[in-house]
Amino acid sequence: MKRVLVTGGSGKLGKFVVAHLSQAGWSVTSADRVPHPDNRVKNIVVDLMDSGSVMDLMTGTDERHNGLDAVVHLAAIPAPGIQSDKATINNNFNSTLNVFMAARNAEVKKVVFASSETVLGLPFDTPPPYVPVDEEYPPRPESFYSLSKVLEERLAEELCRWDGELSISALRFSNVIDPSEYPNFEDFQDSALKRKWNLWGYIDARDGALAVEKALEYRNPGFEAFIVASPDSVMRTTNTELLAQVFPGVEPKRELSEHETLLGIEKAKRLLGFNPRHSWRS
Repeated sequence: MKRVLVTGGSGKLGKFVVAHLSQAGWSVTSADRVPHPDNRVKNIVVDLMDSGSVMDLMTGTDERHNGLDAVVHLAAIPAPGIQSDKATINNNFNSTLNVFMAARNAEVKKVVFASSETVLGLPFDTPPPYVPVDEEYPPRPESFYSLSKVLEERLAEELCRWDGELSISALRFSNVIDPSEYPNFEDFQDSALKRKWNLWGYIDARDGALAVEKALEYRNPGFEAFIVASPDSVMRTTNTELLAQVFPGVEPKRELSEHETLLGIEKAKRLLGFNPRHSWRS
């Protein structure tokens, strides 16, 4: 079985990723600051800010694994404003640095990590350059959380430049939604402004896990960033109405259907074969 370490495996998205990869035939070890809620999952409690522990974690841990074929790095302070700006950028960048360095030293050649839709310019107080937004324009971090993700992406680029066999995929996840949260979508249907901060996007956690699997299968060497979002918006209001109300000067790059996502997922579809299956509408 292919062996994968999932950091942040006890988190909101991590739990779905651990379950999905296990069902897909991977031998999964979860690593987090807290134990995994499912006691059937192989899990290790670790502080990713401790570089020595991360190196030990990567090379093997008694009764858990004796080496790895891939790493999925999801662990992070997941949004701005949860901790201080300094704590956020310090934790996110340095824990990622520890994971990437340890993976490199352990000769793990496939790494998938959680970047963020925030690098696209969220909360879009400055309007996006066009819609659907995509990976073609440079990152526009507007918070220290977002800046930490931009720095992580740049770190990945340089490591791939150093090692021609290394493949690192950055998944710019949209707002991760557990299916149990779908009833809450009714709370912002009365105003286009309530969810304009991420262009009315989201990603069903089950599809987020699917994107991780597809990224693990993508073995082309080098660094690639992918936007990962559900195929539709969170709104019943049409895209035409939303853009007219909130971003009247922003031009669509192409014709849009009424409710398709404005977070462009064409690259993930084309290169990863990512086809999200779940929508809050059903």
